[in-house]
Amino acid sequence: MAVPTMETPARTRTPVGVPALFVVAWSSAFVAGLIGVGAAPPLLLTFARFALAGLLLGGYALAVRAPWPRGRRLAHVVVAGLLVQAVQFGAFYSALGRGMPAAVIALVQGLSPMVVALLAGRALGERMSRVRWAGFGLGAAGVALAVADRVSFSPSAVALCAIGLAGLSVGTVYQKRFASDMDVRTGTAVQFLAGAPVMGLAALLLETPRVADWGAFGGAVAWLVLVNSIGAFLLLNTMLRDAPASRVSTMFFLTPAVTAVMAWLLAGQALHPLAVAGLVVGGAGVFLAARR
Repeated sequence: MAVPTMETPARTRTPVGVPALFVVAWSSAFVAGLIGVGAAPPLLLTFARFALAGLLLGGYALAVRAPWPRGRRLAHVVVAGLLVQAVQFGAFYSALGRGMPAAVIALVQGLSPMVVALLAGRALGERMSRVRWAGFGLGAAGVALAVADRVSFSPSAVALCAIGLAGLSVGTVYQKRFASDMDVRTGTAVQFLAGAPVMGLAALLLETPRVADWGAFGGAVAWLVLVNSIGAFLLLNTMLRDAPASRVSTMFFLTPAVTAVMAWLLAGQALHPLAVAGLVVGGAGVFLAARR
């Protein structure tokens, strides 16, 4: 199958509201994750998220008789899932558990478009115009503005953030290169089911699995499963199927500012003027970066 480039139209068109819905759903994971790691160890939280999401989505896929990946395609879906799911969220949630602010993790995650753009140029043949590079620059500036007042440093947490960023970026390009036409229902289910045992084993080896607050833990897991794991990743995989990886990844430019807004609305945290500036600048960057 030919890999689409920036000059090759996608075979299908993503519905208009999908990118905005994805940004909101994805950003909410940072608030839910912060609540979750306050109630249980981060790897245990990640295991519960993956296991429940994989079972629910897999059951749905079986009920509607969706086609499952097989053979080499299955292996590619599993590899992409381990990178995008297990590596990314295992590292990011562990950084949350070590005290890294959610907005800073959103900032690190928001750098993924730059990494994806560099990787996609070689792996996928996606060519970048000067206008799109300008969009990436504006997007990065918006990310920095959105969390400029919240940056703190912890060596181990910073290292975990870098690992999470690498998992997301490499996994995004790998999936676009080798499994872009997977069925989003079964492919996403496979990714969760592949990541669950890895996170379960890591939790047993590296943590003391114990839940301090079952109410907070259950609420966080329910949100992470239904909204972030199933909803957001179905939206993400749909966009990856229909558009170049570098363009899809520009959506992450908006997550730090949107996370700040959600924290203000849901947790009563004051919305800093820089977060508003980040929304405006980041939105302009996404607009430019998404242009052909």
